[in-house]
Amino acid sequence: LTSIINYVDLMQKAKDQQTAQQYLQVLGRQSQRLKKLVDDLMEMSKATTGNLPVYMTQLDPVEAVQQALGEFSDKLDTAQLQPVLSVAENVPQIQADGRLVWRVLSNLLSNIVKYAMPGTRVYLEVAVLDEQVLISLKNISREPLNISAEELTERFVRGDAARNTEGSGLGLNIAKSLMELQKGQLQLLVDGDLFKVTLIFPGE
Repeated sequence: LTSIINYVDLMQKAKDQQTAQQYLQVLGRQSQRLKKLVDDLMEMSKATTGNLPVYMTQLDPVEAVQQALGEFSDKLDTAQLQPVLSVAENVPQIQADGRLVWRVLSNLLSNIVKYAMPGTRVYLEVAVLDEQVLISLKNISREPLNISAEELTERFVRGDAARNTEGSGLGLNIAKSLMELQKGQLQLLVDGDLFKVTLIFPGE
């Protein structure tokens, strides 16, 4: 918001059209960042206070992951990341809210696009363990993490100490809350530059 206010002031004092146009482009970008932050704050508030409606239905977890990968294929290509998907045999349906599952996967894949090292693989796995369905995503961080898994799920915490991306620091916290609303879990593992997140859906 401060940046927007400052650039409005600069735009009003701009001496030529080209400079004003450059300021206008910055204003557009910063306005979109502010909108994203407000949207994330609203969703986080609803998720953590239980005010987000949850519609549990039978869902195919493999199909959900494949659809999310399809939606992010262009972004993954642009980030020079190669997804590798492995699926266990006879993965059962899960009880979940399809809209919330998409939001969780979208947040996680957005993080990967922002923070993973270009030219590496992103491993996704759908597995079954003790009648639970596990969806895991694993990648190598572009920057040293130097932070614990517990800290990364806190609000407003980001994985890039240099703050050189446009994240709000709420993505993982929102994903964790959305999983808990569906009676599931989100677990993180940070081992050096290896970042792994596992979604756990209870068996029926």
